[in-house]
Amino acid sequence: MKVCILGNGLVSLTLAKALVGLGIYVDIISIKKNTNFDKERTLGLSDSNIDFFNKNIFNIEKIVWNINKIEIFSESNKNEKILDFENDDKRLFALLKNYQLFELLIKKLDKNKYITFKKKLHLKDYSLIINCDQNNAITKKFFFKKQKKNYESYAFITIIDHKKIKTNHTAYQAFTKNGPIAFLPVSDRQTSIVYSVKNRSKIDLKSCIEKFNPKYEIIKIRNFSKFELKSSNLRKYYHSNILAFGDLLHKLHPLAGQGFNMSIRDIRELILLVKLKIDNGLELNNSICEDFEKKTRHKNYIFSNSIDFIYEAFNFESKVNTNILSKTLKMINKKKYVSRFFTKFADQGIKI
Repeated sequence: MKVCILGNGLVSLTLAKALVGLGIYVDIISIKKNTNFDKERTLGLSDSNIDFFNKNIFNIEKIVWNINKIEIFSESNKNEKILDFENDDKRLFALLKNYQLFELLIKKLDKNKYITFKKKLHLKDYSLIINCDQNNAITKKFFFKKQKKNYESYAFITIIDHKKIKTNHTAYQAFTKNGPIAFLPVSDRQTSIVYSVKNRSKIDLKSCIEKFNPKYEIIKIRNFSKFELKSSNLRKYYHSNILAFGDLLHKLHPLAGQGFNMSIRDIRELILLVKLKIDNGLELNNSICEDFEKKTRHKNYIFSNSIDFIYEAFNFESKVNTNILSKTLKMINKKKYVSRFFTKFADQGIKI
């Protein structure tokens, strides 16, 4: 059996590695090579997704940095802690650098006999095509109907070098009047910063980092990169035997770092469906697309809108200059079952 994947990003390569693990031949189609990976970009993986990655893709423990606690603050509540999450000193999620994961995936796939990298697509050669490319002709023709939202904001990303902290395993997020800022440890000497800033805001990024800095003795603030913040949900997941996948299906605000996690959960579901077909001696064709949409579309929609609701709730608080939400959450935080619910929600997504 042979499957075609369009695109060569992290989701495409991860999916390809999962499929070849089932003995499926995969052609990866991409005109452009990913050669200039931003070394300041990081991503978070939930504990359950790391477990899946280790068992079904390859072991990534050597490139991840564990986060055992999350503390959330609000500028409207005088920078007091309003929420925290932890799980008996166990890992909640982990941070890793995008380029390191990309390099490992390429290394694992380059010499794999089941993988072929190609530049041209011949539709008739495949009974199943998985499209992870947001900019190709197929996307523009068949996958343009989306529920879209423009946050009128930019995410500014950098890494700070700081004095060594052995216990640098707590992530911090502050909801400021200009947007949420997150401090995400990637080692005992480095922490990633993601600051989502509204377009109309005129701010000094370095001054803001210093203002909301929870504990770091900063040695150096590296160069900033940025991208525009938009969210989207695709209305139809497939056309004929072509299945949309990755960011093409759903794009989120980086508030909770759940974009790549959603895609990994999608890979888990797709692999289960593919394995079921193989075990029953059935062909991989457009029925996979239909089954995948039925299993995931409603859950992805609810999850992505939940993230948007959280963002808008804090955004409203900053607009009307009140701290009612922050005070309410601070009281709720005392209820441990609430903390456990949100921890499970972030780790495993929607369970229906």
